[in-house]
Amino acid sequence: MAGSITDVAGITVGHWTHPEEPTGCTVVVLPEPNVVTVEVRGAAPGSRETALLQPGMRVEQVQAVCLTGGSAFGLATADGVMGQLLADDRGHVTPAGRVPLVPTAVIFDLGRGSHRPGADDGASAYRAAGTEFETGLVGAGAGATVAKWRGFEHMQPGGIGTASVTIGEIVVGALVVVNAVGDAFTLEGESLTGGEAVPGPPQLFPETGQNTTLAVVATNVRMGRSDLTRLAVRGQDAYSVCLRPSHTRYDGDACFAVSCGTQDGEYTVDIASEAAFEAVGRAIEDAVRASAASR
Repeated sequence: MAGSITDVAGITVGHWTHPEEPTGCTVVVLPEPNVVTVEVRGAAPGSRETALLQPGMRVEQVQAVCLTGGSAFGLATADGVMGQLLADDRGHVTPAGRVPLVPTAVIFDLGRGSHRPGADDGASAYRAAGTEFETGLVGAGAGATVAKWRGFEHMQPGGIGTASVTIGEIVVGALVVVNAVGDAFTLEGESLTGGEAVPGPPQLFPETGQNTTLAVVATNVRMGRSDLTRLAVRGQDAYSVCLRPSHTRYDGDACFAVSCGTQDGEYTVDIASEAAFEAVGRAIEDAVRASAASR
């Protein structure tokens, strides 16, 4: 594995995977202080608390990000994560007590089993969080697939992957759930799923909302939400290079960006942005290769 999102100090990751059905959830637990934002480019997103992450909103810090299967039903996993955070005395301070903030995004993996990840599963993923974790067909990536653009007979496992890039003192890590309608490629252009570099028209029109690639890209560079948006943009650019096509009507593609460090400097935003592009691209490759190896 070419590094991990947990190479950014203080971040831990936990999975819950259904023992029999291809679904699950993944929690990225964040250190504090932090700043978090998100960019959504797909036309069919499923999410919770993402409006809070836009520039201009008063609260910039959250305690965790949850990625999950189960489509909109899976948003309930955040309730379990919130309960665990509250038990750990973490959350946004209000006059009535702490309120944990857990932005959540979903992929569509329904139809291959009856279980939909819920609060208990989110709590289990939180309790499993650590600096070491599996990639491939686990957690939120357990039921993820790719390469449906050319017809469902070409469909292959997508999964979850991670990578990091270190440039001097700057560290950027990414975690990606690959559930794209398109084919997967490396940053260098090698096809991972057999598709052509130029996708062409769809051979079988997938149903809207039945795909989606999700990422969390994190850095130890200190930055405000406006600058942090550049990391989310470059992460989405990596989608465009490594998933062809991406950001379609059939995907809910979203990329969270997290700043949770102390590194400063005149060009740190530019360096971290380009590192984000590479880290997301390598994490997509890791997801597809790890999933193929576990088939």
